[in-house]
Amino acid sequence: MTGPVSIDLDAAKRALQAQAHALGFDALGVAAIDIPEDERHLLKWLDEGLHGEMGYMQRHARLRVRPQELLPGAVRVVSVRMDYWPGEARAAGEVLANPALGYISRYALGRDYHKVLRRALARLAADLAQRIGAFGYRVCVDSAPVLEKAHARNAGLGWIGKHTNLIARDAGSWFFLGEILTDLPLPVDERASAHCGTCQACIPACPTGAIVAPFKLDARRCISYLTIEHHSAIPAELRAALGNRIYGCDDCQLVCPWNKFARAAAHPDFKVRHALDAPALPTLFLWTSAEFEERMRGSAIYRLGYERWSRNVAVALGNAPTSEAVVSALRARREDASPMVREHVEWALKRHSLPGASGGRGGAPRPAH
Repeated sequence: MTGPVSIDLDAAKRALQAQAHALGFDALGVAAIDIPEDERHLLKWLDEGLHGEMGYMQRHARLRVRPQELLPGAVRVVSVRMDYWPGEARAAGEVLANPALGYISRYALGRDYHKVLRRALARLAADLAQRIGAFGYRVCVDSAPVLEKAHARNAGLGWIGKHTNLIARDAGSWFFLGEILTDLPLPVDERASAHCGTCQACIPACPTGAIVAPFKLDARRCISYLTIEHHSAIPAELRAALGNRIYGCDDCQLVCPWNKFARAAAHPDFKVRHALDAPALPTLFLWTSAEFEERMRGSAIYRLGYERWSRNVAVALGNAPTSEAVVSALRARREDASPMVREHVEWALKRHSLPGASGGRGGAPRPAH
């Protein structure tokens, strides 16, 4: 520890908790640094190849389970939660039931959470340093290889459900997590106990069967992975199952009974932007690269890039009911500069049984409603 040796650690933790709520966080807990059982689970998951194209998971495996290598001298993880459920958004079930609309994971409807949480966490740590003197810390919001759900569980914020998301008894699972690694030996919280019981609603709810067993996710089949982390063509055999999901997937959370306790986001940055809660697919597909840049800047979706965004929307258009607007949008980008987008367009056109369309597998098109 770099600061004064005489610090009232209980008072420091109370100050952190009070300031965290003032900054918009909904919960804060503290955990010890070691997570040996999670290290074993991660290494087994990687050995089975369930991480798909996420090579960074393999490269940084050791760092993920040993935060003290990210911050020498670290002994604690301060874990925070910020709710993001957009209460004013079009009902998720209504959007998923309308294949002419695009479904975007509810966490990405507002501004980029990375920036929101990172600013608040940096302020939280700086405020504590002003109060007690300098100490060692590092702020993390998906910006460093940290097993955030394991630390949040150990900090008492919730348990890891069978769908592998964190669940809080009083708030469900619609929230973001962030961490401060620190050399302050703050008092730790009691690890959260699990409360899934015999419920397995999330497992059959997965459209692609990615939850291959309780607490075990095959990322290669996960729609969130396929539409966000996967950089190449979406496997043809999985495209129909994506339905109208163009960025992420919430199905396993939508069926979780604990989400009846979810709270609407209080932070204004998580309000819906650009009507992305229920966008018309043909309109999205006709965006130019410049329009994507303008509208998605400041959003988590911006990191996806125009090419993969177009790939995803093309698949959804292939799964949409046949209509003049759908077919016209697809034909308009048949000569797209991206070979990957062109291939997905041809697959989608074939789904609508149009003469001259080629490539892909997908079966018969769906009629218009």
